[in-house]
Amino acid sequence: MKKLKLSSKDLLAAAKARIEEVDTRDAIALAGDPDVVFVDLRDVRERQRSGFIPGSFHCPRGMVEFWVDPESPYFKEIFAEDRRFIFHCASGWRSALTVATLRDMGFEAAHLKDGFTDWVEQGGPVERKD
Repeated sequence: MKKLKLSSKDLLAAAKARIEEVDTRDAIALAGDPDVVFVDLRDVRERQRSGFIPGSFHCPRGMVEFWVDPESPYFKEIFAEDRRFIFHCASGWRSALTVATLRDMGFEAAHLKDGFTDWVEQGGPVERKD
């Protein structure tokens, strides 16, 4: 087995040390706040299977750097809005790495520390599409 210079665990710890993490209870209290955008990085199949935070914006992780960059042909106007952006995935791993990258780009955002799974476990609102 090839040894890596940094493990995924190392990358995650480094990312979490330099980004804003939002606890689930605090995030649930922000649900429905018009100044907050929850950005769901999960795969579309995860959203279909588990539901999603009502009003959340779906941004596949593979496109996020391009969607937030105003100079990219893939830029999405929502990311130009003067709102607080809280990114999330299922467990908080993908969102931590994503928010660290966005911070490097100069885009301010936070992430849901324990992800959508904890959101559901703590009784956060969930929307489902049939």
